[in-house]
Amino acid sequence: MATAIHEAAQKVFTPETLRSAAKQSVGCFVVPVRLRRAIKKYIREQEDPHMRRKVLRLSQSLNVIKDVNLQLTASTSKELVEDPLKSVDQSKRWKIQSSYGDIGLMYRDDETIAYVASRMPAVFSACHRVLKEVRRRLPGFSPATVLDFGAGTGSAFWALREVWPQSLEKVNLVEPSQSMQRAGRSLIQGLKNLPLIHSYESIEALTKNIKKSERKHDIVIASYVLGEIPSLKDRITIVRQLWDLTQDVLVLVEPGTPQGSSIITQMRSHILWMEKRKLRKSKVGTGEDSKDLVDQKSGAFVVAPCSHDGQCPLEKTGAYCHFVQRLERTSTQRAYKRSKGKPLRGFEDEKFSFVAFRRGQRPRGPWPLDGMQFETLKEQHAKRNPEDLEIDYEELIRLQQEQEQNLVLYEEPDPVTYDSDVMETSTDVDDDNEADDEEEEETARADLEGGWGRIIFSPVRRGKQITLNVCRSTKQDGSQGAYERLVVTKSKNPTLHHQARKSLWGDLWPYRS
Repeated sequence: MATAIHEAAQKVFTPETLRSAAKQSVGCFVVPVRLRRAIKKYIREQEDPHMRRKVLRLSQSLNVIKDVNLQLTASTSKELVEDPLKSVDQSKRWKIQSSYGDIGLMYRDDETIAYVASRMPAVFSACHRVLKEVRRRLPGFSPATVLDFGAGTGSAFWALREVWPQSLEKVNLVEPSQSMQRAGRSLIQGLKNLPLIHSYESIEALTKNIKKSERKHDIVIASYVLGEIPSLKDRITIVRQLWDLTQDVLVLVEPGTPQGSSIITQMRSHILWMEKRKLRKSKVGTGEDSKDLVDQKSGAFVVAPCSHDGQCPLEKTGAYCHFVQRLERTSTQRAYKRSKGKPLRGFEDEKFSFVAFRRGQRPRGPWPLDGMQFETLKEQHAKRNPEDLEIDYEELIRLQQEQEQNLVLYEEPDPVTYDSDVMETSTDVDDDNEADDEEEEETARADLEGGWGRIIFSPVRRGKQITLNVCRSTKQDGSQGAYERLVVTKSKNPTLHHQARKSLWGDLWPYRS
């Protein structure tokens, strides 16, 4: 067993609370009843007989965008990513000639209907997974004002409303497609306790129609939109504008492809580089006397998924940083999606890449394993009481008989009918009481001091040893990171071995400083 001897660590972490704090992944996610009903109602109102064909056409269009991004990544110069001011005209840096820039896909009515039927639940589940982690890592953060760039049909808005149902007061949506805007308005019809919502066609329209004092938003999110902008210069310009409109937290989410991960890595490097540059200039201009004041108000750090603010250690490994969220397919997805000659599964895995920034400096403090001591398996066996090793065979037989009596024969589930389908049509489900959606307080949380690494890819289990691929911080201040492979064995550390057995792709892993 592990014993915590450090006073601060003993108050927070035990082997049980350590596992609770490290848990960030979600099992098979079920789309909320409210959203499933809204999508089903919207599709029913469209009455489109060629829906499957439109879903297939949308999938082909998205694949074309992937090819364009692949060509862009191959032809992009490193100099442009590190310092776009060298190649972007100063007078045009904060202006976009078109709504997004050079858009790779325009959503008309056909594409919008297909998107709602096939893609919206998956995008919602990825956004919900990301925002839920932001909430866990920042327990005191309750956004009141929101900017959703590339809002589409409102996937991110629905996720925000599920994660922070009580705090949202004002939401600004930026979406150039009128078809997407109409679909988003149709989906939220009938919902209660909605915040104040305004829609704009571009960032320029947003900044012209609101006061300068109201341009800052508590949280800004751009999900599944940067990949639809083939121009890297426009991407960087847009992200700079979004960061300028951010009061506290900026969240970027892209598909979990090599191209999507590359976009996230580029934007991550640029935001951190830009803020470090501003911080250096501020220190030089204000002098050393006000250094502490500058540090508190300036800079940026990564909330998730990285535990450090240095260069991404995966850039030169050939691997790319992404995560996966499994979700139960809705009835509309199962009705209109196709599979290649095989029965359509009842679930799908949505892969995504993301990064969440926060203004200010990364907090510093003790790492989770500081002050904790662990016993080996041999030491634990030496402390066992011989009486505990005796087996009561009569009690064992009695328990086996009770289990046989309570045994329920396995029934093959209906591949078409799900409990969620009944909930979509049932009128007995109370889906208006949003206060009940609040999650219970976590027994422990993972802080932002840099002592938590991120498990990249699925752990590999071989016998009594488990191999983990972890991206972690190597310095106390979180200024540098590394990608390493850990092998955890039961004989050397039974406590961490048990935690490794329970860990999944995307969870955290504790370290000592």
